This record gives sequence, C-alpha cells and structure tokens, in this order.
Amino acid sequence: MKKLIVQAIGTFLGGALLLGVLLFLPAGTFNYWQAWTFIIVFMITISVFGVYFSIKDPALMERRKQAAPGTQQSMLQNIIATVAFSMLIAVFVVCGLDRRFGWSAMPPVLSWLGDAIEVFSFYMFYLVFKENSFGGSSILVEESQKVSSTGPYAIVRHPMYVGTIVMVIGIALGLGSWWTLLLLVIQMPVLVIRILDEEKVLEKNLAGYKEYEQKVHYRLIPYLW
Repeated sequence: MKKLIVQAIGTFLGGALLLGVLLFLPAGTFNYWQAWTFIIVFMITISVFGVYFSIKDPALMERRKQAAPGTQQSMLQNIIATVAFSMLIAVFVVCGLDRRFGWSAMPPVLSWLGDAIEVFSFYMFYLVFKENSFGGSSILVEESQKVSSTGPYAIVRHPMYVGTIVMVIGIALGLGSWWTLLLLVIQMPVLVIRILDEEKVLEKNLAGYKEYEQKVHYRLIPYLW
C-alpha cells in the first residue's frame, strides 16, 4: 500500500507538471484560473481512480498502460493511436492559446460545469471497467475474455469511447475554450475508424460477439449509431 501511495503521489505531481507545461506555456501566463482548477480536479480524480483499480483490478491497470503509439496490434491501430495521442496534446495546447489570444468568452459557471463533467466521465469509466476487466488500450482478445453485455454495455457497444467524448467536452468547458470543442468534431472520424476496426477483431476472435451485436444495436449513441 505504501508503494502504491508513493506511486500515486508521483503520478499526481508528474501529471500536474505536464499539464502545466501544456497549458501555461501556450497561454503565456499563470493567470489562468480555469487551468489551475482543472489540473487540481483532474489529477485528484485520476489519482483516486488509479489507486482504486490498482487495488481492485491490477490486471486491468496493466492493460491500460499499453496505450502508447507503437504498442498496438496492427499498423492501422498504431496510426490511430498516434493521431489520437497528438489530438489529445492539441486539446490542451489549443486551450492555452485560446486563453492567450482571448478567442472564447465563456461564463465561469460553464468552466465549473466542465470540471464536474470531467469527474463524471471518470464515473463512466468506473462503470465500464467494473463490467469489463479486459477494457485495455490495445485491441486484443485474450484467452479467458468473455463478451461484456451488462451495465453500460447493455446500452451501447462501446461505452468507454462515450466516456472519452464526455471527458473531452469536460476539458474544453473546464478550460474555458469553445474552440477546443471543434477538435472533438475533428477527432470523431478517427474514433469511428477505430471502432469499426475493433469490431472486426472482436467479431473474428471473441466468441459470442456477433450475437451481442444483434442484441445491442448501437455503438456510441442510442437510436443514432
């Protein structure tokens, strides 16, 4: 437990430093209260989340670490991971530039709402990982893996990606940037390509997945797609 707490503190400080560089450097100022608030809320939430699942499901946390470009199972997925990682960095940089040049005029209450949405997105991830211990960052079917069809998986086939969309919305609002929401629109085709490729792998390698697709028709948004 002591080792886990030390790791959590290290992750908190390292993550806060990285976010500070990505936000305050392009902003050109430390006078950016939305960034200070976001960093504190985000890092506390992700640290609590990480500690909880490191205790409850350490195998899941190991799977989640395999997210970096170059660690995926196919060239297409490596390209998608690279683009997704670059877009995530761009989200924070654009927020900082937005603060520097004053592109957005967002009421403070929306930034507080964005921080709340950010926390809620991690609750969505909690529900996903509670149902699916195999929710790794790489598209890989393991020998003991079974189809998850309960909880959020009974509503849409890819609830983790729904949580990711909610998280980006929370980032944009929390950091006071309307323009960052445009990046989410740009990211959507990349997400769609990943989902379609992921489903090909699951249909081929995960027993019962085709039957699950017949039961749960929608991938991301009920009654739409």
